[in-house]
Amino acid sequence: MSVLFIVLPIFALIFAGWLCRRLDVLGPNATRELNRFVVYLALPALLLDIVAKASWSQIWQPGFVGAFGIGVAVIFVATIAIRLRAHGLADAAVDGLNAAYGNTGYIGFPLAAAVLGAGGATPTLVASIITICILFAVAIVLIEVGLEASQPPLRIVQKVAGSLARNPLVIAPVLGAVVLAVGRGLPVPVDSFLKLLGGAASPCALVALGLFLAEKREAKGGAGGTVVLLTALKLLVQPVLTWWLATRVFALDPFQVRAAVLLAALPTGTGPFMLAEFYRREAGLTAKVVLASTVVSLFTITGYLAFGGNEPLQNRARTKTGARGYPRAPVFHQPSAAAALTWARAPSASGGLPCADRIPPSPLRRRLPARGAAGSCPAAGAKAHDRGSAG
Repeated sequence: MSVLFIVLPIFALIFAGWLCRRLDVLGPNATRELNRFVVYLALPALLLDIVAKASWSQIWQPGFVGAFGIGVAVIFVATIAIRLRAHGLADAAVDGLNAAYGNTGYIGFPLAAAVLGAGGATPTLVASIITICILFAVAIVLIEVGLEASQPPLRIVQKVAGSLARNPLVIAPVLGAVVLAVGRGLPVPVDSFLKLLGGAASPCALVALGLFLAEKREAKGGAGGTVVLLTALKLLVQPVLTWWLATRVFALDPFQVRAAVLLAALPTGTGPFMLAEFYRREAGLTAKVVLASTVVSLFTITGYLAFGGNEPLQNRARTKTGARGYPRAPVFHQPSAAAALTWARAPSASGGLPCADRIPPSPLRRRLPARGAAGSCPAAGAKAHDRGSAG
């Protein structure tokens, strides 16, 4: 049920955009203008904020980066290779994003918090940097190269370099990396500005997606099969590949495996749609993939959590650090009755009787009296007295 509650606001935002367009509250140019706002203002602010606030200790998780990053890269490259047979490089790069770009920002963080607890923030941050910054930048380069494919090689390099130097989606993470390297942090006003502006990226992109879906257009033949292929690559093939890499190649601990697979199983985010609409490359197909993968992910993610991907909530009470310095799934240790009773009855350092304050949370606390101020248990004076008089 938690997956449904997390995904419902996404559908609500898409529906809001769709309804506004159908009721003619927003005009036919609203999709492009809202998308330009996201590309030039909101998303760059989000990228800069994510990278600038990261820490090297969080980012440097070699095993997780390898498992998740290689899984993303393989799906991205394989999809481009498949789609290049019938499309140009620019369209194939957008399709590669459709199959590899997970919605880590809008779904990943709340879902990881619900499933993995507080320790889920770190892997989600790493996955966001890999997806939103690195994968996105590579796709932009390939799209720019594809659009200039008819030019001489030197001209292609010059055009692509110029386009990338002016692209806010490339400039923003570079600036964030500079801030991170300097180690001074962002001034408070700048931080507040980036939070406000970056927070609008995902909602506005989802509303723009709804606006786009509300437009009436002729259906293209064969689009249904492509949507199914890209959705299957994103929701089925990528998680399975990531699981294999995490368990067989990098031998990650159970918490890392769970986090990597969960984040790999996320539906397609709005990033591919923003690029497709911005560069005028098959935005209709991309919109269908985003919508279809989000709907289907309700069942695939729920199925994964039901069959081994989830962990009882009581096992997430305390976070431990894994052998590789990565936060493991927090584990709650409840001692057995015999062990707790033996430990509680052991004499204190001053030879006094045992004290209920020394017992871990257990039903056994009710069987042993609390010690007063004269006993040997620290800080057991007035509190123990109050507990004794309260019955």
